[in-house]
Amino acid sequence: MAISLLLSLFILSIFFLVIRKRKRQPTKRVPPGSLGIPFIGQSLDLLWAMRANTAEKWMSDRAKKYGPVSKMSLFGKPTVFIHGQAANKLVFASDGKLSNHQTESVRMILGDRCLLELNGEDHKRIRKALALFLKPDSLKNYIGKIEEEISIHLEMHWVGKTEVKVLPLMKKLTFDIICSLLFGLERGARRDELVQYFQEMIEGMWSIPFNIPFTRFNRSLKASLRVQKMLKKLISEKRTQLAKGGESSNQDLITCLLGIRGAHGEEVISEDEIIHNVMLIMVAGYDTSSVLITFIVRVLANYSNVHEAVLKEQEEIKKGISYGCFLTWEDLGKMKYTWEVAMETLRMVPPIFGGFRETLEEIEYQGYIIPKGWQVFWVTSMTHMDDNIFLEPSKFDPARFENPASIPPYVYVPFGGGARICPGYEFAKIETLVTIHYLVTRFNWKLCCSNNSFKRDPMPEPTHGLPIKITPK
Repeated sequence: MAISLLLSLFILSIFFLVIRKRKRQPTKRVPPGSLGIPFIGQSLDLLWAMRANTAEKWMSDRAKKYGPVSKMSLFGKPTVFIHGQAANKLVFASDGKLSNHQTESVRMILGDRCLLELNGEDHKRIRKALALFLKPDSLKNYIGKIEEEISIHLEMHWVGKTEVKVLPLMKKLTFDIICSLLFGLERGARRDELVQYFQEMIEGMWSIPFNIPFTRFNRSLKASLRVQKMLKKLISEKRTQLAKGGESSNQDLITCLLGIRGAHGEEVISEDEIIHNVMLIMVAGYDTSSVLITFIVRVLANYSNVHEAVLKEQEEIKKGISYGCFLTWEDLGKMKYTWEVAMETLRMVPPIFGGFRETLEEIEYQGYIIPKGWQVFWVTSMTHMDDNIFLEPSKFDPARFENPASIPPYVYVPFGGGARICPGYEFAKIETLVTIHYLVTRFNWKLCCSNNSFKRDPMPEPTHGLPIKITPK
């Protein structure tokens, strides 16, 4: 009897100790929210909101409902949505915990050997190879080529016109620049065929990966295969020309990557890696730059004081250029206010809505557990439009960027951040500054449409492609 009583007291003591410990250390749990319908989850809701220009509000309402961390399901995978400065830091500075990861649709269209999918040593190797072509010291040699493409474009599509649609023309221009600098591909039937397949390819990048005939995703996959086939042929031609000594190894991106050799003369970058990363840079250079330039044109039409300041800066630079000469790297360095306008445009209308990572291990964040293998989803505008970070965030104010060092880290992320910052950042900057220089010094314009809204598909698209009335100077 005494033994039974002692045993009971011992068991009760253990029980109360366990209960007390649990109270002191709350049970870890996954974030609040719902995974929704299996596989589809909230994918359609997000895509519809993006196309209706309510995606930022949709994400903001979700944050108000669930807090800084919530679970959902996007594009076939369980996902945790996080936002804020700490969230951005986790996304861009936690390579040991999070891996590069895109949605299944992006991975299948762009390939699994592109920079968006690589991690560790493979990521460093490919990033280092791309940097040989995309770093400022290399890009300054291509300013003349960019100017040449812009001059041809303006003569063909702007001069003699009274009205133009800016977005489709800027997409045409940025693709021509890409073809010239990335591939060394001259104007003609092959370039025209490539742009057709490329446009079909990017349409289904943010979609539910159902490979069913006649769907967007199915058309994009087919177009991706055609683009890859064309690039494979182009690589073969350039490899032959390099072997014969007929091309410089830094003539364009493809020859640059082919020219990188190991200790024993072997190619360091595989053919698949060249194809997949060229496709990635095609997408980044085509969409992000064209969207940025388009929205700067809209800003300059809406804010006369901003237009006057940009024009004054560009006219001063133009005075110092001798007839028949190109802009120089030093000239671009003088375009400080113009780039502040570009940065403020990127803050208010970031081309990239958000992105994904994948957990390599179980992560504890904000008191919740993010299970291994789940997607982590971040949205650019959540910090860009946060009034605790940017005073009066809905007001267009380029002065915010007069001193970039004053901007806290991991809150302004149109090009990503940390080791994951976009390697094409400087390329986009050059492309944008040179284009705006020629537009403001050669044309005046006003908007044909007073509607300032836009939709995302998945990039921002202003109403009707931003039609403007233009007059030459």
